[in-house]
Amino acid sequence: MFKSITIGQFLPGESLLHRLDPRAKFIALILFIGTVFVVQTFFGYLLLGIVLFGLLIVSQLPLRYFFRGLRPVFYITLFTLIVHFFMTKGGEIILRFGPLTVESDGVYLGTFMALRIIFLVICTSILTLTTSPIALADGLEYLMRPLTKIGVPSHEIAMMMTIALRFIPTLMEESEKITKAQLARGADFESGNIFRRAKSMVPLLVPLFVSVFRRADDLAIAMEARCYRGGKGRTRLRELLATPLDYFAVLLSALFLIAVAWSQV
Repeated sequence: MFKSITIGQFLPGESLLHRLDPRAKFIALILFIGTVFVVQTFFGYLLLGIVLFGLLIVSQLPLRYFFRGLRPVFYITLFTLIVHFFMTKGGEIILRFGPLTVESDGVYLGTFMALRIIFLVICTSILTLTTSPIALADGLEYLMRPLTKIGVPSHEIAMMMTIALRFIPTLMEESEKITKAQLARGADFESGNIFRRAKSMVPLLVPLFVSVFRRADDLAIAMEARCYRGGKGRTRLRELLATPLDYFAVLLSALFLIAVAWSQV
């Protein structure tokens, strides 16, 4: 499961999505997320699925890589479906398990929520897989620059978010190493009831937290050794330059959001 997490990883490439300006991709992502929450019909989700599949093709990245990235959220999606199936009431009764019933409104809402989770994970993975961490930080900082007038430290926030995304795969890899080391020492993470399993996770969580704090300390020392003092007076090796293709991508995303929102009225 640890190797299945794709959010935070970057795969270099020469596709159209790789060449887009990170600011345009950020805006398009926000618009797409807004569209996901606006849609209330299966036809709208079908359109979103077609668009998302088209983006996966344009990215020229292995499709199995994206589907593998859905494995970590499988249990969250399954839990969401089960909760809505049995807790949301309304409509016709589809199944009955003693006092519990599965009704049409629960199936309807549960399916919608599961699709939202899947679409959000895939579109976020597309952004991180096709954009380098440095480009992500520069694009996010540029979009947050107007907030500096009211005292918001846009550079520091962008840096923290980028570091957090960048270290997700690293921490997952560290978790896998610790798990294998504990298994080699005879640890058992699968047998017993839920309380015993939770207790067996302590030998995994303690070394992981120690490793996290050690990596954070090493990163802080490395940044200080390189005279990092925040965003004030900081220059960039490569300045972001928007092209007509970037404006077209943002315009197309906005028109798609308007069209989908209009179809829901």
